Amino acid sequence: MERKQGFFSVVRGLSPARTRRRSPGPGRSVSPGSGLLRRRRGSGGKVAQPEAVMSRSGSLRPAEALSPLMEGPDPEESEGGDSRMERWGHWMKGQLCRAPSVSASSSAACQRSDLRLLLGVLGAPLAPVHVSNNDPLPHLSIKDTPIETSSAQYILQQYTAACGGQKLQNAVVNAYAMGKVRMIASDIETATKVIKSRNSSKAVESGGFVLWQMNPDMWYVELSLGGSKIHAGCNGKLVWRHTPWLGPHAAKGPVRPLRRALQGLDPRSTASMFANARCIGEKKIAGEDCFILKLCADPRTLKARSEGPAEIIRHVLFGYFSQKSGLLVHLEDSHLTRIQTNGGDAVYWETTINSFLDDYRPVEGIMIAHSGRSIVTLFRFGETAMSHTKTRMEEAWTIEEVAFNVPGLSVDCFIPPAELRFSTVSEACELPQGERVRTAVAAAAAAAYRAKVAALEKSHGDSVNNIVLKMDI
Repeated sequence: MERKQGFFSVVRGLSPARTRRRSPGPGRSVSPGSGLLRRRRGSGGKVAQPEAVMSRSGSLRPAEALSPLMEGPDPEESEGGDSRMERWGHWMKGQLCRAPSVSASSSAACQRSDLRLLLGVLGAPLAPVHVSNNDPLPHLSIKDTPIETSSAQYILQQYTAACGGQKLQNAVVNAYAMGKVRMIASDIETATKVIKSRNSSKAVESGGFVLWQMNPDMWYVELSLGGSKIHAGCNGKLVWRHTPWLGPHAAKGPVRPLRRALQGLDPRSTASMFANARCIGEKKIAGEDCFILKLCADPRTLKARSEGPAEIIRHVLFGYFSQKSGLLVHLEDSHLTRIQTNGGDAVYWETTINSFLDDYRPVEGIMIAHSGRSIVTLFRFGETAMSHTKTRMEEAWTIEEVAFNVPGLSVDCFIPPAELRFSTVSEACELPQGERVRTAVAAAAAAAYRAKVAALEKSHGDSVNNIVLKMDI
């Protein structure tokens, strides 16, 4: 809705923090190369020309000045016995022998593809299962309880106490967080070699995000990266997402929390997420001993999240809680998707996200992780062993502002967009093979539509054209 978009655009400029350092927004930012075009006064009062700093690669580093493009042979090139026709011949030969330059349009298309993959996978991923902030944590029980379950309950109690206590967290009605992100698609490799490397600093995309949360189970996130923006939200009953390439659409399956909120921003939702987890052992993370809690999505949830040719086979979440501080320091989740194309072999996509949480600091008595990083691996494999590919992506974020119980925040701020298409889209559409999935879904929808038209034609005896005309009107 236009009202909601206007609200968030205003609130991003007027954050709950009263003493926030003003920084130039996207529309007011100064271009890094603007200072290079400023004119300088010479000794004689003349305006000096700007320095030549642009090289052929387009980078802003000192390089030799490029000579003007010649549309013909240089008339002053030689004073020898070459005739005018010979000079034209040499010039034409040199022009034809020049190596073709890389197309700017193809480079821009490749960059857009990487940006789409980054935003689709890392922009607004969801947690594996549905949890509610209103559900109380289970009481610690030892009798008639497996040791893995009772140990997990004890670890969660220690985590809740380390984050400020359950009483203080229950007093939070809504929350706000604002931060910066840096994403990069580092490399794509096959079974034999790396076919694309993106380790250059030019491939890093920088941006920011704003996250709002409100009880019960409402949230909204807006993330801008590389000139593109995605929105995602939940009104407590429906999860939706808006991307530049898919538009607004509803997510499949039950209402689930935003994974970005579990990365040290929402301790109460994190504890509720692992309420039914099991303690499977210990592991050292970054030199720190941690307990490992494992949570698996149930088959009913996986089936509800599957659609058409895309089937979610499993989704597992691991939480690593420090034995020393009790805080969550590492979060790992992995889900496997099976895509069956018409007349082709099944393709499997395994998405693994490893997040490391750092810089815990108290905000109004609640411990919040103010920085972290994520490493994502997309592994595609099929029937043959040599057909697999692996894509690696990275994300680093810092939290600049956090506030709780923001005045004026209401349920009207979490209304889904008016143009939302209630035909849901599965999570597989965010993968590089999403075009095939959408094509198969569209084909199935068209087949169902034609079958409905044929049934109406048989029952009423009308022509197909008349029925289609009436439906369009």
